Amino acid sequence: MMTPLRIGVDARELLGDATGVGRYLGELLRRWSVRPDASARRFVLYAPEPLPLPLPEAAAEQRILPGSRGTWWEQTHLRRAALRDRLDIFFAPAYTVPLGISMPVAVTIHDISFVAHPEWFRPGEGMRRRWLTGRAAANAAVIFTDSRFSRSELEHHLHANPSRIQVIPPGVTARIPSDGRRRQREPVVLFVGSLFNRRRLPDLIAAFARAAHDLQAARLVIVGDNRTWPRQDLATIADAHGIRERTEVLSYITNDALANLYARASVFVFLSEYEGFGLTPLEALSAGVPPIVLDTPIAREVYGDAAIFVRRDDLDGTARAIRQVLTTPDSAGPILDRAPAVLARYSWDAAAAQTLDHLERIAPR
Repeated sequence: MMTPLRIGVDARELLGDATGVGRYLGELLRRWSVRPDASARRFVLYAPEPLPLPLPEAAAEQRILPGSRGTWWEQTHLRRAALRDRLDIFFAPAYTVPLGISMPVAVTIHDISFVAHPEWFRPGEGMRRRWLTGRAAANAAVIFTDSRFSRSELEHHLHANPSRIQVIPPGVTARIPSDGRRRQREPVVLFVGSLFNRRRLPDLIAAFARAAHDLQAARLVIVGDNRTWPRQDLATIADAHGIRERTEVLSYITNDALANLYARASVFVFLSEYEGFGLTPLEALSAGVPPIVLDTPIAREVYGDAAIFVRRDDLDGTARAIRQVLTTPDSAGPILDRAPAVLARYSWDAAAAQTLDHLERIAPR
């Protein structure tokens, strides 16, 4: 019987409130652990705390290395454990890897906003991210990224070797209410995602205020952890526009509550000027909610013709697009008709299979 391939995984992103990277890793691991050939490999999951993701014991084992979740833990505790455990491959799903580990490494670099736009990051944080991600890109046997746009950014800004970059789009997680029942659409304008300055939440608030000035039943719901820098106080901004009572800012909600929001919302607005992919507008589309997005190269690549595109800094145009969907829901019909063809491009099953195939190709023979 062949010895299982031992694949180490930095599993920190599975801890706490799930972000996009955490969902990405969880979706891959769930599929890898139930494959018919799962016995051919063993995943060793490293984290500073017990992981909430239940996986078959035959496929995965946890290594709990107490400490913080930051760079020090990665470069000391994780590095020592990875060297000690005699892994065949190491997979880092979130930009950086322990330096100086001897086995082949694969890293997923979802975007390089911290390189392309350093002004969006605190100086120390930006410097740390640029240096560690640059080292990861230089040393990795394979670099995964989510889009052709991000591939071009990796080649241009980090001078990554094109032959080692693999573009594997993520899948789309269906957000379905737990009771499976349809909800009545409400005049809710929805945003979901971590709050970054590049996602222009103040513009969304201003556009909503213009669009719904006489639509008193309309509400704006913003869901996401506030990671803005310089810090943006969205409640204060909403108050300045006279819509504080109609604006809800939620740092975190359960998966079922999120599914209910998608099921009730009338329109999704995502005014991001820079993404490596941008998953939540696709989640909205899969739930029957038309997305309004900034007209950028990555948005055109990911959403195709199944989105309403608005120009950067065009608050009046954005307000008109929001109001059109709120007051004439049928106007979004052509967008939703084109949704199935766009969503068919994105499959977690395909992403998991392709990613694992490339991981196994870099394993020592």
